[in-house]
Amino acid sequence: MDVVNLLPSPPHFFRLFFRLALSLFTSTLHAKHRRAIAERPLLMDFDIDSATGFFPTRPLPRLPDMFGVWEHALAEANVNLCLGEDDREEAIPKRLLGDTWRSRIRAWPVLDTEVLESDHRLLQRAHMVLAWLVNFYVHSQEPSGDSASIVVPRSLAVPLVAVSSRLGIAPVLTFADVVLWNCVPIDASMPLSMDNIQFENLFSGTEDERNFYLASARAELRGVEMLRIIDDYSNLPAFTDWNTISRVSRDLNRLAGIIGDINEIIQSVRPMCDPHVFYFDVRPWFEGSGAMGPHAPKWAYEGIENSDKLDLSGPSAGQSSVMHALDLFLDIDHALREKRVPAPSESNRRADLGFMERMRRYMPGRHRQYLDFLAATPNPVRQLAQRFPTLREPYDNAVLALKRLRDEHMKIACLYIVTMSRSTSARGGCPVSAMMSKLEARGASGSKSARGTGGNELSALLKAGRDATRRALLKKN
Repeated sequence: MDVVNLLPSPPHFFRLFFRLALSLFTSTLHAKHRRAIAERPLLMDFDIDSATGFFPTRPLPRLPDMFGVWEHALAEANVNLCLGEDDREEAIPKRLLGDTWRSRIRAWPVLDTEVLESDHRLLQRAHMVLAWLVNFYVHSQEPSGDSASIVVPRSLAVPLVAVSSRLGIAPVLTFADVVLWNCVPIDASMPLSMDNIQFENLFSGTEDERNFYLASARAELRGVEMLRIIDDYSNLPAFTDWNTISRVSRDLNRLAGIIGDINEIIQSVRPMCDPHVFYFDVRPWFEGSGAMGPHAPKWAYEGIENSDKLDLSGPSAGQSSVMHALDLFLDIDHALREKRVPAPSESNRRADLGFMERMRRYMPGRHRQYLDFLAATPNPVRQLAQRFPTLREPYDNAVLALKRLRDEHMKIACLYIVTMSRSTSARGGCPVSAMMSKLEARGASGSKSARGTGGNELSALLKAGRDATRRALLKKN
């Protein structure tokens, strides 16, 4: 038998071979993708819920009875203590209460938190309670007038550092303590939502403070849909067929709309929160160690070695995990690592380029792990938009929406912090004389830059963030 003549002609043979090889290759890709999806961590692995995002799904449970002294002290401090620099007549009784309250805390024993380590929510509750107690303790003291360290007693410092280590979060009041863990539903029978939210703890007891937290919480809740869009993108197939590209285009346009909604929520703070009340009555409670500059008094955590090395700046909107997730998804280069146009200005270069990365140390550890996961995505959406022209406009629409949000945030920061720091007259009801003396001592009337709640030089930082967002645009700036 002539075997050679029985073989297909070479062209036909190679076509069959190529089809078989392509089929095997495609099947391998599909199998690898299915394995990758199966091995990919879920949102719940990062303590993120598909309905509430970075908020706990239910209010944090109260601490066991053995820690009741902490819970009772926080309930007593709420609204009943005054800023140490408040020299109004009505503040005198609160100052006396504060003296007694702080002396009791100094006399407390150091409670062992090991029993809490098996329950993640109890650890979060302990962090929130202790962090609020620390800020109440520090800021209800009368200013000493020197640069000596402010001592946080070991009864607060030691357990706070212990639970912070377990949670992977800074041992100080953070955005999570003030917003994410501080809220409970008004109607406990209904889930947390924009219209079903209230706050357990307030420093000043003012409606302005409550409304400030409310705007932040509503922005976070609106951002939950962004997290779902980002998660859906991460689950898309590795290959780029037309259906996939169309879906990405639709989701980018949805994302632009959500960012616009968050922008409106942030702007809604203006009629609800008076700038004078915020700056003079609320904001001072947020200040962390050395928050007003390198020469401001630092906090010393009694019983903790090298406590000066701890992250103790205090809460800031820059600690919002949902905004960091958005920046990572859109590939906003805050650290100026990429060569993009227009080139950064001198002001951009002088800004704190490590601010965003440093703020992640103030987030819960699992949320920070989620951001690390996003940063390592193998198919960044900006690169995909560069490859496929049909995605460029939807991508740019999302970036422009984020730039507009940052433009408005700059205006609000100017009104609430920069303008107020240069004010020479304050609204009645604020601790005017002591605060103004403090401002004059800092040179805040214009000789020094106003600082954000996390201790950053605010104007340069916000401009740098806005300009970094603009440089992500694919069309010519």
